[in-house]
Formats: sequence, C-alpha cells, structure tokens
Amino acid sequence: MSRNILISGAGIAGPALAYWLNRHGMTATVIERAPEPRLGGQTVDLRGAGRTVIERMGLGQAARDRVTHEEGLRFVDGRDRIRASFGAGALDGDGFVTELELLRGELADLLHRHTRDDIDYVFGDEVTGLVDTGDGVDVTFRNGVDRRFDLVVLADGLRSRTRDLVFADIARIRSFGLYTAYFTIPRAESDGRWARWYNAPGRRVVILRPDNQGTTRATLSFLYPRTGLDRLQVPAQQDFLRRHYDGARWETPRVLDAMSDSPDFYFESVGQLRLEHWSRGRIAAVGDAAYCASPLSGMGTSLALVGAYVLAGELGRHPDHRDAFRSYETIMRPYAGQAQNVSWFAPRLASPKTRIGIRLLNTIAGLAAKPAISRVTSRFATPPADAIDLPVYPQP
Repeated sequence: MSRNILISGAGIAGPALAYWLNRHGMTATVIERAPEPRLGGQTVDLRGAGRTVIERMGLGQAARDRVTHEEGLRFVDGRDRIRASFGAGALDGDGFVTELELLRGELADLLHRHTRDDIDYVFGDEVTGLVDTGDGVDVTFRNGVDRRFDLVVLADGLRSRTRDLVFADIARIRSFGLYTAYFTIPRAESDGRWARWYNAPGRRVVILRPDNQGTTRATLSFLYPRTGLDRLQVPAQQDFLRRHYDGARWETPRVLDAMSDSPDFYFESVGQLRLEHWSRGRIAAVGDAAYCASPLSGMGTSLALVGAYVLAGELGRHPDHRDAFRSYETIMRPYAGQAQNVSWFAPRLASPKTRIGIRLLNTIAGLAAKPAISRVTSRFATPPADAIDLPVYPQP
C-alpha cells in the first residue's frame, strides 16, 4: 500500500499523522500556510492515550525534557492572596496541571524535528482547490504547481479553510460565547512556578502561567454577547481588551501594558466542531479540523495525537481507503464524543459575573482542593483522556 498522501496543516495532528504514515510505508507531504513551523501558543498537556502515543513514537523522554516545570494552579484574589491551590499531583495527577505540561510550540517543534528528515514539508503555501476524481485527488495550491495525490487529510484546525472546500455543508461550529487572548509577556518577580488564576467581576478571567523560556504566558478569557470580535484586526482587538478589562485588579494592568509588545498575540472565539462525517471519498479530516472539542475540554492535544495514530494505523491495515476511513471513525467517534461533552454552563461557572459569585467559586475551589474531597472531585473534573482502547498496529 504505497500511498501518496497530502496533509494540510503542520501543527500537532499533521506531523504526528505524517510520522505514523511513514512508519506504515506510505509517503506523506505536509503543507502549511505559515512560512515556517508555528512555535507560538500556550501550555498544553500530554495525558491519557495522547501520552501513550507520544511514548510509542519514542518521544516520551524528549517531551519530558521540554516541560514547563509548572508546580500547579492557584486561584488568587485581587491582592494575590491564595484562595485555592491544586498541585500537579492533585486530582490523581490528571487535574488542571499534569506532570507533562509543555508549550504548544515546543510540542510542534518536537514533532517537526522528529519527522523532517523523512517527510516532505512545504511551508508558505496552502490548498485552494480539491477535486476527487475517484482514483485520486487533484490539488491546486496558492503558490505551488498542481499535484495529484492518492488521498488528502485535513489537519489545519477548527476554522480550516480547506475543510470548507469539502465539508462546508455539514460542519457546525458551536459557540460558547467565550473569547480568549493568548500572548507572552516578560517574566516578573511575582511569577513563580505556579500558574495563577484571577477572576474579575463581569465574567473576566486573567491567567498567568510560567514557561521554560524565562517568560510568562498570559491569558485573557471572558464571556461576551457580541459576536465577531475575533474577526477584528489585532490593534482593534487589543483596544477592546484594554477597555473591557479596565478596572480589573491584581496584575491585569501589567498584562495589558505588555500586550502590544508581545510577539505572539493570538485572539480567538472558543468553539467546538461537530462534523457529521469525517471523510468524503478520498479526503478525510483529523484533529481539530474534524472534532475540535474546544480548550475547555482539556483534550485537544490527546485527540490530535490519538486521531493521527488511529487514522494512519487503519490506512496501514486496510487496502481500501473507504474501509480505513470507516474504521477510523468507528474507533474515534466515542472518544471524541466524550471529549466534546462540555457543558455550555462550564465557562459561566468558571467566570462568575459578580463579586459574590467569585467568592463562592473560590470557596468551592478551596474545598475541592482538600485531599479528602479531591479524590471524589477527580471523578468529575478530569477529562476522559484514557477512555479509548488504543489499538496496536503491526508495522513493516
């Protein structure tokens, strides 16, 4: 089965899929719109089956060498007083912070370095047309010459433009009414090895997390009824954030002051993708492009890694791509479905509107952090990262 497969997207799912396809004797080409690997982004965790996939790739120790060394998460008030504290071992080690926390860019770089000698990467280009002829897929690129592939896999995120070329009629993005801005700011003396979470009235959240690069990762997350803020230009987004967070206490002024100088500012509307089918003909989707569960799930990285592993394994096991795609979906649907079981109420619970609500949240968090109660809390608060019987595939 010497298939020639194009993968659109060089984030997490794309390079992981390319690795496993190569291990199964197939030829993978990865195309990425960015001019080079995207090394920005916030902290992600490797948990459950996602961690198992990384270990099977032989990258377990390399991932551990890149962890942020974050010691846990603390809920703080406007005067930086600790109201609740969850160490990395809390909630049976699968809570807010795990032992394998690393920057998204570090994981993307690790996967790229691990595959670049065997995989053809094309940066600075993107797919603009896909024609499934039945015996292949004719692909048109923005910059490169047209090419023909046996199969195409879309791995380029929640708002994939290439997915819309194929699945626009059946793709539905569920909005939580939640916006999030991520960016890096200079490290300050007040930044230790713990992540800190601050709630301001008006459903506004500020999170500061340490990294392993001598800087601090800032997150501004808020519920807001107006749609379309993510489509504004960056200066307009930052102006809005300054107005919206005006009056918030704690370290909010410092975060806002550093925002415009950040090299990796990113602003998004948090959403979840429901895709009726993950394949059509010779074209399939994987990762966020197929079943984004949203950052609220804590499962994005696991879904990307596990989905890539299963899709490549099924393509290696089935001579007919249609059988492979069906089997991939049969195995992954329950896992993705559990990850997507995120309540609309979750972000509202995490970002109260009033000072009384914030005090109540901090009180509940403080109780949940107590060892006797955390064992019970872990049953409900930890994502279902292990809720799949991960296949073992023979390799040539």
